[in-house]
Amino acid sequence: MRLVALLALLVVVACAPAEPADDLLTIAEVVDGDTIIVSHGSNREIVRLLGIDTPETVDPNRPVQCFGAEATARLKELLPERTAIVLLRDREARDQYGRLLGYIYVGDVLVNEVMLAEGLADLSIYPPNDTLRPQLEAAAKKARTASVGLWSACGGPDVPLDPS
Repeated sequence: MRLVALLALLVVVACAPAEPADDLLTIAEVVDGDTIIVSHGSNREIVRLLGIDTPETVDPNRPVQCFGAEATARLKELLPERTAIVLLRDREARDQYGRLLGYIYVGDVLVNEVMLAEGLADLSIYPPNDTLRPQLEAAAKKARTASVGLWSACGGPDVPLDPS
């Protein structure tokens, strides 16, 4: 009987994917409107939200961009510290800087989509990480058409705040 149980366990382990498709993690910090730090036990990882690009707020070589502060504040509302999230990965797990890439869910809410729909981010798709492209494109189009968020206040995500 022990041999059968051991063989069954080996089959399950052998068939399991090397890296899970998604992970249950906890928010440690919101860096800006499209970057977070998550924790899994004692490990911490920087995560770049897939499919979105928010105005810059923390790059020392660039001015704070229009609606960047609002995007960061909204992401902090959506993802307070210690919030349990699911990180859904796409085809590439990491970017060129070593950051995890993912779609962030809180319950059944796709945070990436919320940021687009509320006009707090621009659509930014980089194949092969394009699994949710249709869903994210629809949210971005809705925000642009309705002129909400940065689309009404700034004209787009690359316009710096007025320094006056």
